[in-house]
Amino acid sequence: MLAAPFVVPGPSGVAVRTRLRQLTDADEEVLRRVGAHLGTLASRDLKARCRDGLAHDAEAWATRKRELSPVSSARWAGAITRATHDQWALARRCALAHLQNLESGVRTLRHRLALPLGAKGSKKAPGGYRSRREWHAKARRLHVLEDRLARERADWEAGRVHVVRGGRRLARMRHQLPAAQLTEPQWRERWEAARWFLRADGESGKRYGNETIRISPDGEVSIRLPAPLKQLANAPHGRYVLTGRIRFAHRGQEWADRVAANRAVAYRIHHDPARARWYVTASWQKPVTRTVPMAAALADGVIGVDMNADHLAAWRLDVHGNPIGSPRRFFYDLTGTADHRDAQVRHALTRLLHWARTCGVRAIAVEDLDFAAEKTREKHGRNRRFRQLVSAMPTGRLRARLVSMADAMGITVVAVDPAYTSKWGAQHWQKPLTSTTRRTTRHDAAAVAIARRAQGYPIRRRTAPPRTHQSDGCGHRTVQAGPDAPGREETRRHVPGPRTRSVPPDTERTRATRTPNTVRGVRSEREWVQDPLLLTD
Repeated sequence: MLAAPFVVPGPSGVAVRTRLRQLTDADEEVLRRVGAHLGTLASRDLKARCRDGLAHDAEAWATRKRELSPVSSARWAGAITRATHDQWALARRCALAHLQNLESGVRTLRHRLALPLGAKGSKKAPGGYRSRREWHAKARRLHVLEDRLARERADWEAGRVHVVRGGRRLARMRHQLPAAQLTEPQWRERWEAARWFLRADGESGKRYGNETIRISPDGEVSIRLPAPLKQLANAPHGRYVLTGRIRFAHRGQEWADRVAANRAVAYRIHHDPARARWYVTASWQKPVTRTVPMAAALADGVIGVDMNADHLAAWRLDVHGNPIGSPRRFFYDLTGTADHRDAQVRHALTRLLHWARTCGVRAIAVEDLDFAAEKTREKHGRNRRFRQLVSAMPTGRLRARLVSMADAMGITVVAVDPAYTSKWGAQHWQKPLTSTTRRTTRHDAAAVAIARRAQGYPIRRRTAPPRTHQSDGCGHRTVQAGPDAPGREETRRHVPGPRTRSVPPDTERTRATRTPNTVRGVRSEREWVQDPLLLTD
């Protein structure tokens, strides 16, 4: 049963980032000391939260906050405890996902090991293993996964989580410095910067929306120093004002309006040791945008988008589900660093949205993809290239980026069930849309299938005629638009002339005055007389 298409809700928050420029050595030293001091407090608080486990309650939260307030401030303590709670909750959700992944792998291995060698599988269940050697290797792997599952289940039931402030990947990199092309001082600098804490939550009604990290509309940045570092203040009330000024290029006017109205804005200051740069990120919540009705979103047609490993295949459809124009492809490169991949995705989506706005379309249809359960080694077995291909596709990030960018441009995103879109699109649309001047790929046909599913039309181009009457007597057999819509796929209208091998309407009037110019016509006008037989004696 296919899921019904739905309009994806818009983003609930905004985050913009800019660089802190023109910082003096004294400014950087203050930022380092404040970040290191608060980072130490955050590490202690996270340790206390993990020690409480499932026994944690509101009273324990208040106790942790009271212990942090004397060595920082009430607002710094609140920001630290909230960040600790969010990090513990994220680790808890990740532990549950890992537990479910292990359970799925164990079920698959047990099912396949119970089948005879070489047994064929079905669409919903895999078959047996192909050799005795493979069966033995998978039996050993089953024992390994069962041991891991037992440990993870025990941790889940006890409320234990495994978190690393600064990131587990960076922590493990310490043992592989030559492979990472880093020296120990360089790694140490990155490790310390990742563990600093310079984050403050916003407060509506306070000056400029934040009392801890305050940024004025003209770009002046000031920080409320923790209690042990009050001697570093250069402004009243224990504050330190940075020398440089900041300016948000993206959504700058929206941020300035919130700050001028004293509405809550959260800030985070972070350091990039590789570039030796400081950045500040501002974030705030947006009011819930009213979801556009499906009919209103599809009133001007829709653009179907099929996501692939190296490009987005898109095709525009009219309101009747007919492809218009030629397909478009927006390429990107998902190799390299995370920042490079993110920039490639944003650039491809920007071109897609600009094309949609040029066409006048207000809806983009995408697949509701979720490869969380499709990357397991037990499910796909030897198909390693497919597993790597699926793992490299940033489906979650691409959808989040698309929803955020489309909302800013007033374009609605419609999500559809991804079942059989590539298969049925290639079966019903790839060949009809291919011509001598246009080569339609399987991905282009999938984009048409996605768009038609968003519009509520079947992917098939025509339905079967009625069984009782294999003609148009029981109604038109297509599921396209009405008979008056131009450009639709319908029965060819009756046009008199040689093309339909019918007699023109003025034949009787012109036959008498028309001179035949063909050999057949000349022969037809000659009178044929039979010669008499010659009789001889």
